[in-house]
Amino acid sequence: MHPAVRIVLVEPAGALNVGAIARVMKNFACRELVLVQPRCDWQGDEARRLAVHAADILTTACMAPDLTTALAGCVRVIATLGRTPPGEPLKAVLPWFLHDMAPVALVFGPEDRGLTWAELQLAHRQVTIPTHPDYPSLNLAQAVGICLYEIYQFSQTHVAPPPPQPPAPVDALEDYLADLENWLLEIGYLYPHTRARRMAKIRHLLHRAAPSAEELALLRGMIRQGRWAIQAKP
Repeated sequence: MHPAVRIVLVEPAGALNVGAIARVMKNFACRELVLVQPRCDWQGDEARRLAVHAADILTTACMAPDLTTALAGCVRVIATLGRTPPGEPLKAVLPWFLHDMAPVALVFGPEDRGLTWAELQLAHRQVTIPTHPDYPSLNLAQAVGICLYEIYQFSQTHVAPPPPQPPAPVDALEDYLADLENWLLEIGYLYPHTRARRMAKIRHLLHRAAPSAEELALLRGMIRQGRWAIQAKP
């Protein structure tokens, strides 16, 4: 199993689901669990009963106030989607996702609504598990289990050389995008009522480009120089 796969659950509501997820994580040698604003007692008796011999994963799991915080340090992020609109097949995304040993994250939304548009913007790729149209809805723990099985199988049979430079972590990219958005508002390129959609397009461009930390620092330097040049004008 890739040692740096992080499972992120956004607002999980079922303690039994969280316990079952901890168990299947241990089945496939995945240890890092982060919960964003959980709506259940994820370390209580119900969760531990379903975790069986994986209670240690619940004990070491982290709680995050928002998805950006939960993804800190990750260089590639996959979000899971329902069938409408469908995402990519997970198998097709895994060569990119597990390209090296850098930290990566797999994000699952709440049981009752899935991920919001804003949450999906933080992911580089989106995947959907194909199911029969007569009953397409998967239980959260089942979805996590299927994804981890595919990741485990892939990691057992594929070894890829590391890239020259890993991409910048998601939190560093989000800091840059916040700085860029403020600057583009300052110079009048963005308008408050349209900035969300325009920034989403810029975010998608950067996700495809996968800039390294060094390249991101170069881009941030351009913003600083642009601000200085405007202020230095007589």
